[in-house]
Amino acid sequence: MIRIQALFDFYLKSSIHVALSVYALVRMTQFMFAIPYDDPIVLFSFFGTIVGYNFVKYDALARAKKRMMRNELKMIAVLSFFSFLAVGFYFFKLERVTQLVAVSVLILTLLYTLPFFPNRKNARNWAGVKIYIVSLCWVGVTLVLPLINAHVDLGFDFLIKCVQRFILIFNLVLIFEIIDLANDDPHLKTVPQQIGVKRTKILGYFLLVLFCALEFLNSNVNFNGNIQYSLLSLLLIFAIAIVVALFLAFANEKRSKYYTSFWAESIPILWWLLLVFL
Repeated sequence: MIRIQALFDFYLKSSIHVALSVYALVRMTQFMFAIPYDDPIVLFSFFGTIVGYNFVKYDALARAKKRMMRNELKMIAVLSFFSFLAVGFYFFKLERVTQLVAVSVLILTLLYTLPFFPNRKNARNWAGVKIYIVSLCWVGVTLVLPLINAHVDLGFDFLIKCVQRFILIFNLVLIFEIIDLANDDPHLKTVPQQIGVKRTKILGYFLLVLFCALEFLNSNVNFNGNIQYSLLSLLLIFAIAIVVALFLAFANEKRSKYYTSFWAESIPILWWLLLVFL
């Protein structure tokens, strides 16, 4: 039982779970725009998430405690190294314009982690900025990259999906911020720190209503002339909005770490699985 628990914790700490969430959102994007499955973009996003998240989480720890690295951290470093090799391999299989956008997302990730400007902390510690950078990175990786690589016309429908995807990730980060409220540095000025937990939840509910309402703007549009949105698409949007709203409603500072690190981050996976089974 202890070994199973240790394996599960490693699965979460090594960012494999969050990488699966990214994988699921990329597949959802392919469904929404009738894009055929494409190994390079899907696997680039999956392995890139492992590398990016582990870099963000463990870079400072690894540099500060090189001689004190536990075996678990060493295993995560090995996984990240091989994931980095996979990212490099699939990067050169992407379209040139996709590579340029991917580099832009990389720069945003590095800005989030490393202090580029003199006498300034990294962007993760800039007051009130974290939630927007994280949401933009997810929109870039799970929506923009697959569409650009597939040469999809980026019109009005694309903008609608960008807003929807941003709202989805923004709400998921809100759940994290509520759970971490007791431990977060007050100078971070997260949303719950600035407006309180109750108003944060109200904000989340309002955004989820907007998330659903936006779907009606493209529910009868043929994407690329290949797909017409059906009742299934609308049901999936409403279903995932309800799930996020429930997680937001029950979020509080006393919740276990698994509430966010596993269950909340499983919501994109659930969305994709609903599509697969339905």
